[in-house]
Amino acid sequence: MKKLVYILPLLFVFFQQKDKVKTTTDAQKSGVKIVVDTIKKDTLKAVEKLEMYHKGAHASYYANRFNGRRTASGVRFSNKGLTCAHRKLPFGTKLKVTGVKTKKVVYVTVTDRGPFHKNRHIDLTKKAFDMIKPASYGGHIEVDIELVKK
Repeated sequence: MKKLVYILPLLFVFFQQKDKVKTTTDAQKSGVKIVVDTIKKDTLKAVEKLEMYHKGAHASYYANRFNGRRTASGVRFSNKGLTCAHRKLPFGTKLKVTGVKTKKVVYVTVTDRGPFHKNRHIDLTKKAFDMIKPASYGGHIEVDIELVKK
């Protein structure tokens, strides 16, 4: 009887996680894309529409010296997050950034202003940049930027 008491919570956790995975894959099969909110990492949101914002934009990444500093939106910056800086888009805007060469995708949230270089369109965190960069790169890459509409 005692063994059963110990096993029941484990079974509950196992089946609960299995259901979450199943609902996510079912949603993806039905054509609805799932995006994890990068500020509140525990919530999933269904995305219905994507709007092309900029094709062939140049993206770079933040230097490590900015870790721990406050961004223009007031959030503390971390290179381990999935955020970005853009000159004009409002804070909290969700973006789908696709590497042109690699076709890899990352979803980021605008939390800062910049980049302050005339040829750059978006600054990504190091983690987001590493997710879409090609094997060889020179510190900036070409990306397509799409707005995530609710």
